[in-house]
Amino acid sequence: MKIHEFQGKQLFREAGIAVPEGIVAKTPEEAAAAFKQLGGPIAVVKAQVHAGGRGKGTIKGTEQRGVELVKTAEDAARVAKALLGGDLVTIQTGAEGQTVKQVLVEAGCDIARELYLGIVVDRGCGKPVLMVSTEGGMDIEKVAHETPHLIHTAEFDPDFGLQSYQARKLAWKLGLSGTSVRAAEKLMRAVCKVFVENDCSLAEVNPLVVTGSGDLMALDAKITFDDNAMFRHAKLAELRDTAEEDPNELRAGAAGLSYVQLEGNIGCLVNGAGLAMSTMDIVKLHGGQPSNFLDVGGGANKDQVTEAFRILLGDPDVKAVLVNIFGGIMQCTTIANAILAAYKEVGFNVPLVVRLEGTEVEEGRKILAESGVDIINAEGLTDAAKKVVAAATAA
Repeated sequence: MKIHEFQGKQLFREAGIAVPEGIVAKTPEEAAAAFKQLGGPIAVVKAQVHAGGRGKGTIKGTEQRGVELVKTAEDAARVAKALLGGDLVTIQTGAEGQTVKQVLVEAGCDIARELYLGIVVDRGCGKPVLMVSTEGGMDIEKVAHETPHLIHTAEFDPDFGLQSYQARKLAWKLGLSGTSVRAAEKLMRAVCKVFVENDCSLAEVNPLVVTGSGDLMALDAKITFDDNAMFRHAKLAELRDTAEEDPNELRAGAAGLSYVQLEGNIGCLVNGAGLAMSTMDIVKLHGGQPSNFLDVGGGANKDQVTEAFRILLGDPDVKAVLVNIFGGIMQCTTIANAILAAYKEVGFNVPLVVRLEGTEVEEGRKILAESGVDIINAEGLTDAAKKVVAAATAA
């Protein structure tokens, strides 16, 4: 689950991490009032969407960037008007962009240096890893590719947190000295604590700035939480902005399905995440383009399968559907009956290719063969991929 920058900064603020004063605005008038309330000579108007690269992104059809420095209340209103309601296109949104519904008007900051800080879980060592770099304000992926030696890391135990010596060592590698080292130690340890206590999968500050007085301040806050842990974070769950999420992914989540929207024309309904990934790979191998990742899980019932078909067939780009089931916990007879029930409730307006293997496979295939429903049977995964690609191409 992602949250907006202003929400992430509130979490930082509550943890004692320095962030600029800011006010959220949903109209140009509110943006102008926010500038006046902040009372400084300069401010920054920042589009609030769940995507990175906002400073370099632009509103579709214009040259308006997602982040702009302003010096008057009138400027704040002008920029807010140009942003609000527009589609911001960044390196992370795709060509369609994301609609800006609110902006953050934030007080200016005396910036001496820009740094980078981020935390992710390293599956290799099984621990969170803190990453810092002197290349603040840049895409960390680009830094990792072109100048990896400028990224410094420290893994830490989630039970004990980042240790003081680790923070000081990273601060020295960033070229910090004097009071800035103590400020960096405090901030790094605090961000690591926020990461662990809130079950984050990502916490990123880009840029993390050193002010003219030597203090450190988080000029950005990008936080993503582990969805599987939200049951123990009721207050964090309230921060969710469903308007920023794909409606099909929301529908699937509500039905207990794992779904990710893609850009192809072949719908995939599979049980098991690994099999779903393999299915998409082999579809692409044979010249097709999957329109989604959809894992119905090992124990899906009729209602879940029906909802899965509603989601797939509701996509106007889908020209054919591939059902790929390996019956382990789930019996093939169960999925066969669920497919026929879904046909009665939803109707299949595109070719349907079905590949069944595993528990009660012969019985499941017999149910489909005797149903009278126009279903393309497949023997094996390669056969299924070839048939669904051909069906989508001919549609």
